[in-house]
Amino acid sequence: MKFTAEQIAGVLGGEVVGNPNAEVYKLSKIEEGSEGSISFLANPKYLPYIYTTQATITIVNNTFIPEGELNTTLIKVEDAYMSFTKLLEFYDQATKGNKVGIEQPSFIAESVKYGANLYFGSFSYIGENVVLGDEVKIYPNCFIGDRVKIGNNVTIFAGAKINSETIIGNNCVIYSGAVIGADGFGYAPNEDGVYTKIPQIGNVVIEDNVDIGANTTIDKATMGSTIIRKGVKLDNQIQIGHNVEIGENTVIAAQTGVAGSTKIGKNGMIGGQVGIVGHLTIGNNVKIQAQSGVGRNIKDDEVLQGTPSFGYNDFSKSYVHFKNLPKIVTELEELKKEILNQKNANNG
Repeated sequence: MKFTAEQIAGVLGGEVVGNPNAEVYKLSKIEEGSEGSISFLANPKYLPYIYTTQATITIVNNTFIPEGELNTTLIKVEDAYMSFTKLLEFYDQATKGNKVGIEQPSFIAESVKYGANLYFGSFSYIGENVVLGDEVKIYPNCFIGDRVKIGNNVTIFAGAKINSETIIGNNCVIYSGAVIGADGFGYAPNEDGVYTKIPQIGNVVIEDNVDIGANTTIDKATMGSTIIRKGVKLDNQIQIGHNVEIGENTVIAAQTGVAGSTKIGKNGMIGGQVGIVGHLTIGNNVKIQAQSGVGRNIKDDEVLQGTPSFGYNDFSKSYVHFKNLPKIVTELEELKKEILNQKNANNG
């Protein structure tokens, strides 16, 4: 399907500079643009490509003023990055198609209730007393346990496992291999060194507009709920322990682990491979740099780095000295020798 620059500008609320009838049918990066593609320029690093790109249409910020000849039609918008993101969303939905229906072989318990336009892929299972909203898409090889509740416009990709009692809100996406609601890591040590499993009888609650990456695991609570608040975005291969709570609009990058009963505030940004111990309180608007280890409570607005983590600015200043430690030690040894020689000379 082809779209003209004028049509796209209408969707994005932009202004066409060039040929309003220029047509595109695919997306591209600006440096790889070809005839029939639409691209964007947001990062100044890619500015030189605007003069060489073969993309038919390029989305740019309103502030962009060309300093040379262009071979591409421009669509000027308030925010080129966000506008192109909007196009990516349209493209993503179009390529997925509007799958509807129940494929076979699959199993749906008779007690299941579901809304309009359900898609249920083959080799999948839905247990007893499950409630599904409208526009729910469950791809092949998924497991939905008993008494799960899922809201409207939720997509669960192939191979995900949603265990019993889990509650999922509206407009959520759960990617392949994710496991929601497995038992938390709860064991009590005995005097003889043997560990006794503590029953995990809680659940997981995922609020609206949450994305959960591939192979991410969220353990159910020992009692009560593990809670993922509205707007949270979890990357791939993240471990969320039992009774953890993650505040609204917090984003967490891959391979991070959050141990049980830790509470993370809203609007946080946590980098990859961060380790957070259990039973902590992490405030709002906290930023934790990649590979940091967090073992203490964190106040609002802190920026951390290191293992164990400490203030980002202090870490950056200290790192200058970390790199120079061998040189500093050598200089100290030379200074020590010089002082001893001077002392010996004075005594002689």
